[in-house]
Amino acid sequence: MVAKTLAKRPERQDQFTTSSGTPMERLYTPAEGAGEPHLEELGMPGQYPFTRGVQPTMYRGRFWTMRQYAGFGSAAETNTRFRYLLDQGQTGLSVAFDLPTQMGYDPDHPMALGEVGKVGVSIASLDDMRQLFDQIPLEKVSTSMTINSTAAILLAMYVAVAEEQGAGSEVLRGTIQNDILKEYVARGTYIFPPRPSLRIITDLFVHCKERMPKFNTISISGYHIREAGSTAAQELAFTLAHGIAYVQAAVDAGLEVDAFAGRLSFFFGCHNNFLEEVGKFRAARRMWARIMRERFGAKQERSCSLRFHTQTCGATLTAQQPDNNVVRVAMQALAAVLGGTQSLHTNSRDEALALPSEEAARIALRTQQVIAYEFGVGDVVDPLGGSYAIEALTDQVEEEALGLIKRIDEMGGAVKAIEEGFLQRAIADSSYEYQKSIESNERIIVGVNRFTSEESIQPNLLKVSEEVGRQSVERIKAYRQKRDEEKAQASLEAVRNAARGADNLFEPILRSVKLGCTTGEVADALRDIFGGYQEP
Repeated sequence: MVAKTLAKRPERQDQFTTSSGTPMERLYTPAEGAGEPHLEELGMPGQYPFTRGVQPTMYRGRFWTMRQYAGFGSAAETNTRFRYLLDQGQTGLSVAFDLPTQMGYDPDHPMALGEVGKVGVSIASLDDMRQLFDQIPLEKVSTSMTINSTAAILLAMYVAVAEEQGAGSEVLRGTIQNDILKEYVARGTYIFPPRPSLRIITDLFVHCKERMPKFNTISISGYHIREAGSTAAQELAFTLAHGIAYVQAAVDAGLEVDAFAGRLSFFFGCHNNFLEEVGKFRAARRMWARIMRERFGAKQERSCSLRFHTQTCGATLTAQQPDNNVVRVAMQALAAVLGGTQSLHTNSRDEALALPSEEAARIALRTQQVIAYEFGVGDVVDPLGGSYAIEALTDQVEEEALGLIKRIDEMGGAVKAIEEGFLQRAIADSSYEYQKSIESNERIIVGVNRFTSEESIQPNLLKVSEEVGRQSVERIKAYRQKRDEEKAQASLEAVRNAARGADNLFEPILRSVKLGCTTGEVADALRDIFGGYQEP
């Protein structure tokens, strides 16, 4: 049943009409002789600079990927949720990992105590990864993994499991987030200093270019920057500045820009101001296209094409009157679709209180399906293009974001700006101003500072049992007992040797996980050479 669901494509008709039978054009452009120069300069969808979309037909040809983010407790529990969502019509998987996995600690490490399986799934071994994708054919599913510091380790486990299923690396589709710079700016789940972290990322670029041509090697993330409190323009500027740093690092490592740029992807949040968010997405495409062509000399159209995943913003959801979150999520999702996203996650109504329950996750998925199949917004490419308000906001967000990128360039680039704390201070200042506007009632949040009620609505909440941590500790200890210890330790030394030199790190990491080394052990081998990072 899962395989059938994964292979299914949206059934779209050749002729598109409104519910009243009025024919709909694929694309609307300014009327002849309208005399509106800024509209005439918009260009066409699927063509540089992609303001109106990265595909000429957009959702007429295929809906966005409905990729609900999920992960909690054990690999077996998350596998059950994955298969449930796939059976409900989800068209891609997105994995949330717990904090120990993100930070490179096994469940039996003292730093993992009390955190195993709490904000994502615990994946410490190849056995865990096997269980996570049990009965899910990896050659048929597109998988996104939200993992950064340990991205190479988790991707190696994914590749190893796919090979066991009979799927070669060359057929695997999906995305590894692999965006470490935003961790120093907005999240904090970094392990190594910035420069060796960039080396790991570029090593993945090289490996995937040669062995995994369908896999997106990085998802440059503005979502966490926005969740930390940035403005729309800051989210755009800082994300693209990080993208510039990654591209430059890869070019400095000897890669031709057109050899890898087509596998870069982006990840944005969608906040509450509907029109600004649509403009932000359109500006992002145009800015990145020009950056790639004018700054890096990219020649291929795909290298200039910004493709992105969107997640509705968790920071906008409220613990008070949580049913209101369904409306917030629906409007944010609609803005993402009208802005031209390629992939979308809709948050669940109970996420301000707990991990999503099965019921809440289903409603979140149904929200996307209703927008896709009932509202007709996918029948026209860039349906809001040409709106005076949308075009003005697109220009304004772009202008402000370009000014911030110029400041970052003058400081010596994104890494230098992070080391000096510029990005962190800017986000903190914006977050403070936003919160102050809520507390002063200048900004209205329904159910929080206006239209409040004494009645407390408590949905059924998902709780992760403490038993998950205890079982994970027993499981990882037993796992280590089964391996050939001498071969495992030799493979970890090979990882250290690669880190000391200039060899690509991915192959020795892949050998290590196949020989039974754990997430924490491989991370520790890299820590031995690269050291850890402490924020100044």
